[in-house]
Amino acid sequence: MKQPLEQEPDWEEVLYRYQDMVYHLALVHTKSATDADDVFQEVFLRLVRKNSAFESEDHRKAWLIRTTLNCCNSFWNSAWKRRTVSMEECGDAIDIAHWGEGGVLELIDELPPRYRTVIHLFYYEDMPIEQIGRALKISYNAAAKRLSRARELLRKKLEGGTAYAGFSEELSK
Repeated sequence: MKQPLEQEPDWEEVLYRYQDMVYHLALVHTKSATDADDVFQEVFLRLVRKNSAFESEDHRKAWLIRTTLNCCNSFWNSAWKRRTVSMEECGDAIDIAHWGEGGVLELIDELPPRYRTVIHLFYYEDMPIEQIGRALKISYNAAAKRLSRARELLRKKLEGGTAYAGFSEELSK
């Protein structure tokens, strides 16, 4: 049986260790720095309010990932978000969070959330597929399949669009 982590964690250390992961995961899902800030704050407030011991650091990390995704889902389902209109719809095309026109990050941003999540966790958080599965509460095979499908979608977009030419030129430099 695993020993639970300390009862009173050093909150600054926990924040320092996981701040980038939580923020970037929120940014991938909300597509807005200000909305990602709100999700980030909510996740860490929930962590402090939870005030219970975790079985291990992996358990805490998985809890933070799951809570971040839940907060992002709550954000998208909120009445406030459903009533907002993007700047593009208003006719004022302002690029607030420039991902690079035609670049890989822009293509990742166009993926459905379930695929953006596994891409982010695998490539940006260096999480193995097994850990991604546990964090998302899906099987190893389901996590591997999502990653495979996400890669395939990206490959098709890169090969089929003008983004591929620009991406290839960048690689050849």
